[in-house]
Amino acid sequence: MTYAELERRSNQLANALLALGLARGDRVGIYLPNCIEIVEIELACYKAGLVKAPFNARLSFAEVGEIAANSEASIIVSTAERAEGFRPHLRGTPAPLLLLDGAGATGYEDALARASDAFEPVAVHADELAVLHYTSGSSGVLKAAMQTFGNRLAQLRKFLMRAESGEGHSLGLVGPITHASGMQIVPALCNGMTIRLFSGFEPGRFLADMRTERITHTFMVPTMISMLLTELEGRYRPLPDLKRLGYGAAPMAPARILKAMDVFGPVLAQGYGAGETTSGVCALSVEDHLFARAARPERLASCGRPLLECDVRIVGDDGREVAAGDIGEIVVQGEDVFAGYWRAPDLTAEVLKDGRYHTGDLARMDEEGYVYIVDRKKDMVISGGFNVYPSEVESVLYQYEGVQDACVIAIPDDKWGEAVAAHVVLKPGHSLDRGGLDAFCRERLAGFKRPRHIEFVADLPKNPNGKVMRKTVQAPYWAGHDRKVN
Repeated sequence: MTYAELERRSNQLANALLALGLARGDRVGIYLPNCIEIVEIELACYKAGLVKAPFNARLSFAEVGEIAANSEASIIVSTAERAEGFRPHLRGTPAPLLLLDGAGATGYEDALARASDAFEPVAVHADELAVLHYTSGSSGVLKAAMQTFGNRLAQLRKFLMRAESGEGHSLGLVGPITHASGMQIVPALCNGMTIRLFSGFEPGRFLADMRTERITHTFMVPTMISMLLTELEGRYRPLPDLKRLGYGAAPMAPARILKAMDVFGPVLAQGYGAGETTSGVCALSVEDHLFARAARPERLASCGRPLLECDVRIVGDDGREVAAGDIGEIVVQGEDVFAGYWRAPDLTAEVLKDGRYHTGDLARMDEEGYVYIVDRKKDMVISGGFNVYPSEVESVLYQYEGVQDACVIAIPDDKWGEAVAAHVVLKPGHSLDRGGLDAFCRERLAGFKRPRHIEFVADLPKNPNGKVMRKTVQAPYWAGHDRKVN
């Protein structure tokens, strides 16, 4: 698709959505795998002052129903097959559907065909809502980070000010563009890049396509890089056009970073951030990687230094900045910090204090400003780059007949970085049924949230108040590791 075609079709879609009765500020739900239409929808929403509300393409149908209700989506764009699955889970008066493979009133292409390709973008304010970035809360409560147009402009400035790409370069996006990978789409368009969307990740095919398409920039989670290293068996520089291989969403072991540099060359760059910070707030550049390899190998364990406009600090429990080298919580302040959680003031108050976002990540900062994450304050698993909150998984386990008590933890995993594990106490008189419990979870949870390891135990350690001591359950799995994240 050319830039001119993208302009025309996104104009048509903006007109079509307004013609369907949507108004400024209404939410547009998106439940799709990687496809060009997601890019059209994003631009159309910005043009019409609508709110993009993407649903992770890997969520279960039941989870999609919850998000659709929480966002009060005015319309959901999907496919007929997916709609067949999630429609029974929609609550109340279901939102109308716009289906890529539909026809007539529900047909995406038919809606575009009926609409004009001329559209005057709506003037919006910086503090208006642009995107609902969904995740699950640490308490198991659904939450969405409210990213404003001002947040998105701040994120755009960060990409453009780094000046790492431009016309003649091509960006290969292999992760879900409803997630972190999609943050790069608008900056890439502003830079005049070619964008290549991948519909899935199969290492051999991905490498072949990267060579054929002469991809110069891409972004992956560490799990993907590990799978490529296995596929290549240590062969050097298989992608001669690659200029920048960005990675993030989860920590990566220094030894694995060095191996990737051996194979791909001097192209690795890391980013650290969150949906609440509208993408990256720290960066370990290509040059940082090269210097670390030559003179400061310990720096490969860092997620980098604060990025451009971002004010990143390490603070103690009293909110004061700690001394260099001391451990505290990472807090972020700046134009890219979100406006709070959608209709969840209590959750917002927990993390947003005096305009500073408290990440829940524990880290230290050295004298030169490099940040090293050592643990998480929050009970969270990052598996394959996706966040999983234990309480959400535990709430499903408790619904299974025979489960008396449960504790979900993160354990190290060579492929996924971390895996979801569960220690389960059965009710008296119930026998072990690992297969049944796994099948039960499979129906109710996205694949990346499902426990990969289930341990049946007699009891769980608890503090005097009766609360399960999650860190105690988790500790044996991390013995011998320098940091408590993987």
